[in-house]
Amino acid sequence: MKPIQTAGVIGLGSLGVLYATLFTRALGKEQVPVLADGARIARYRKQGFWYNDAPCDFNYTDAAARTEPVDLLLFAIKFGGLQNAIETCRHLVGPDTLVISVLNGISSEEILGDAFGPEHVVWCVAERMAAKKEGNRVVCDPIGELAVGVPAGEDTSRLQRLTAFFDSIGFYVVPADIRTHMWSKLLCNTGCNQAALVFQCDYGPLQVPGKPRDTMIGAMREVAAVANAEGVPLSEKDVAAWVDIIDHLPSNGETSMRQDGKNHRKSEVELFAGTIRRLAAKHGISVPVNDWLYQQIQEMERNY
Repeated sequence: MKPIQTAGVIGLGSLGVLYATLFTRALGKEQVPVLADGARIARYRKQGFWYNDAPCDFNYTDAAARTEPVDLLLFAIKFGGLQNAIETCRHLVGPDTLVISVLNGISSEEILGDAFGPEHVVWCVAERMAAKKEGNRVVCDPIGELAVGVPAGEDTSRLQRLTAFFDSIGFYVVPADIRTHMWSKLLCNTGCNQAALVFQCDYGPLQVPGKPRDTMIGAMREVAAVANAEGVPLSEKDVAAWVDIIDHLPSNGETSMRQDGKNHRKSEVELFAGTIRRLAAKHGISVPVNDWLYQQIQEMERNY
């Protein structure tokens, strides 16, 4: 089993900066190309990045200028930029390259599998971190973890190769069922992220009784109902577990969707309420909280 010695990162949002930092510490700067097109790389080099008040010394790399595949390629961009990112890095996925995504939702693994072959993709969920990006500065505490796995019944050798590398960093878990785990994180995001955007709040109002918290929990319960219809065994225990995690995050922390809203960027509502509403319609399930959140977010974005 070939060890992972090079790890490319595409996307320098808060999670991209976090994982580029961790990978660079583990492998060394030259082994971790931070990939983009030439124009974006020029901006990266000019502005620089800071992580937890320390300057980042990244290996900014024009993807088109690199010819050698990487051993690991991590996608850390917004969903709307995924297809462009795939084309930017397509030539960097070789026969032995592993591909992971820290995008929200449950769609990116299938899209990456269609692009590169499912045998290259390890399913991944980024969770339990509190990351905030303002301009070129990222603050992240705690750093959370990556939950990784492959679908039930598939060969686990690619997962074992990835975790052998992650053992040098120590920030991952391997759930018993990665599909259920990804749906569980979708439950969290659909409630927490969307409520924070609509009510324009940090974690604080989600941690105390009131309409933001009630809306968050209501949206989560609707996800559980849709998951059950899809054959995924989520329950009230999953809702309670995520609410407990959210209750212990820094009260002044912000979800990624709240940060998108403050900066008038398009949100990931289609990955959250959009996904749940489409699947709910398929199964004849009523999801009024997600319907309301979807409508509110669409209206907010029309007014940007």
